[in-house]
Amino acid sequence: MPLKSRITGTGAYVPERILANVDLEKKVDTSDEWIYERSGIRERRIVRKGESNSDMCLEASKMALEAAGTGPEEIDLIIVATMSGDMPMPSTAAILQDKLDARNAAAFDINAACSGFVYGLSVADNFIKTGASKKLLLVGSELNSRFLDWQDRSTCVLFGDGAGAVVLEPTRGSKGILSTDLYSDGSMWDYVCLPGGGSSHPPTRQTIKERLHFIKMRGSETFKVAVRTLEKLVVDTLLKNNVKVSDLAMLIPHQANLRIIQATAKRLNLPMSKVALNMEKYGNTSSASIPIALDEVVRAGRIKKGDYVMLEAFGSGLTWASALIRWG
Repeated sequence: MPLKSRITGTGAYVPERILANVDLEKKVDTSDEWIYERSGIRERRIVRKGESNSDMCLEASKMALEAAGTGPEEIDLIIVATMSGDMPMPSTAAILQDKLDARNAAAFDINAACSGFVYGLSVADNFIKTGASKKLLLVGSELNSRFLDWQDRSTCVLFGDGAGAVVLEPTRGSKGILSTDLYSDGSMWDYVCLPGGGSSHPPTRQTIKERLHFIKMRGSETFKVAVRTLEKLVVDTLLKNNVKVSDLAMLIPHQANLRIIQATAKRLNLPMSKVALNMEKYGNTSSASIPIALDEVVRAGRIKKGDYVMLEAFGSGLTWASALIRWG
């Protein structure tokens, strides 16, 4: 039988500091009721001073390695999905490799924003299936709080910091990652973006004055596209694998907005009891949201061997992606 990849360990890390909606009422013109009604978020985690993205990656990775019964020296490839790395270069994955002392691993980052972890899972899956990797560490990690405009109530209330990680290994048989599907439409790049800091708008007094170094969103437009796109994404992925919606044991969506997730589940006739949710506690942690939620449901025993589990994400690019897994 052909090689597949399977997840053998999960881990997650969120900072200790909690920033609740009531705390934000003191910063911007908002309220707990307004934020929760529009997003489903009550609080989020924010890094302490001096804590970096790679520090969060390290903690999540140690948990995943322990769960997989794997030492850092056994990992041959590290992929970090992030849009908020420690620095433009080197990659955060390279910094993580050093902190883990994973001396036998190659390392690189990918950036597909909120879809990053699922994009990374597709890349990782193909490395495993071709035999190019035997034990791979995939991390989704975001330090969003340092890119938020605390004067913009439409964005600063949505995001939080955190990291999630998985270890992948080869397997044969019916279990493992069944498929991954990746999509993008760059014509809508400005729906969610961070304009400043790259080669188009390097840091200058003017870019700082124009507040280009903060996340910008066109929320209502993004909402409409997300609901429409995610329903089709799930249906197409299941059809491709000859799996029914009713066969799904768990849908783990990107934790961007409760209303988007509820609307998608309703269109699919999928009960919310089969949907993993944690945005109320952590907000939108971008590429970290799916692996954090995955780790939670695994450790809570909500997924058992043989279950069909779907991951789906939507984010800046615009990008969207899915993965269907037969757990085990």
